[in-house]
Amino acid sequence: MIARDNQRESVISVLVAESCAMNCELMATALERDRSGFAVVASVTDINDVLSSYLAVSPDVCIVGANLKDGVSSGFKATQELRTQFPEARVILLLDMEQSQAVVDAFRAGAAGIFSREEPFEVLFKCIQRVHEGQLWLSNRQIQYLVDSLKDFPSPITDARGAQLLTKREQGLVHLVAEGRTNKEISRELSLSEHTVRNYLFRIFNKLGTSNRLELALYAINHGQISREAPTDRG
Repeated sequence: MIARDNQRESVISVLVAESCAMNCELMATALERDRSGFAVVASVTDINDVLSSYLAVSPDVCIVGANLKDGVSSGFKATQELRTQFPEARVILLLDMEQSQAVVDAFRAGAAGIFSREEPFEVLFKCIQRVHEGQLWLSNRQIQYLVDSLKDFPSPITDARGAQLLTKREQGLVHLVAEGRTNKEISRELSLSEHTVRNYLFRIFNKLGTSNRLELALYAINHGQISREAPTDRG
């Protein structure tokens, strides 16, 4: 693990996780260009260091390579464990190539954004900024990958008898999630505690077979519960 002491107040702090120290240094150098607005506060190469470093330095954004020192696709596991232990973590997953299943797996693991190494590096700067602002970073093509993957989900909005699987309260919560509202905003809107909102979400995930907020929103779109004309974060 390479710790850094160059965090400054006006910049976005970044944790970099790559397969080796050299790749970490290359990424850090690219990110810390003059006036880039980013400061790499930790560079790590395995899952354990991702978790311990996040706890130690609380970065604004984590950039995690798909393949860490732990093995092929270990970055997906690192992302999932990071989001499980620290739900507030904002993660961008780096893919060598943008393949549909990798995109789906990345968002299911809890990534807020995806950057393909085939894209210009300047795109990563914009991705980091958007994810830091609490937005999702995905293209229309990636949205289509996710919507297509949801077609295979076995659980419909209604059960075999046509009865609604979600209560009215749960349906209202799904709409708010699809609008991009945070748990805090939903709790205010519905006059519920944040703990209750989280419990509702877990119950809805179980009913519909989804595993995170993005899948829930896209599931609702795919089943005609909300408009497909939702704005995306990439211009």
